[in-house]
Amino acid sequence: MDVAFWVLAVVAAAAGVAVFVVDSMARATFALLASLLAVGGIFLLLDLHYLGVLIILMMVMEMLVMAVFMIMYMMNPAGLMPMTMVHNHRGAIVIAGAVFVLLAAGALLTPWPDRKGAPPADPTHALGLSIMGPKMLVMMVIGVAILATMIATVVLATHRGRYDADRGHGS
Repeated sequence: MDVAFWVLAVVAAAAGVAVFVVDSMARATFALLASLLAVGGIFLLLDLHYLGVLIILMMVMEMLVMAVFMIMYMMNPAGLMPMTMVHNHRGAIVIAGAVFVLLAAGALLTPWPDRKGAPPADPTHALGLSIMGPKMLVMMVIGVAILATMIATVVLATHRGRYDADRGHGS
């Protein structure tokens, strides 16, 4: 498990760096997908199965939607033409470096408390209760509503429309 964790961590970090290094939107999208899939794999290794699968499914769908919109709306074919991904290169490097130093200093200089008690038997359930508490049922219903909205949007966005006008009307 340790080897798998470190392999996924390196893949996540390397693909995350690749998002800002590659020269096209499509390649950046797939690098981001690889990074987030590795993060989902890490969650699975930590026995957070629900969150790991959720991250993987959400990121795959999100990146597919992004790829579809790139193909539809970008001036260059599918976002594959080389382009500059960073507009203020020196400023971005300075800001990113400063934020990294600040976050690293905060992580290393914070007096972290010692663990009290043992980890819960089901970490996913405990995390869900900590985050949602009594609102869990509401969020589950909202999740189904969002799924229904996505399906309806895809159905209505097709060239046929909702009623499939091309079928059986004398064509």
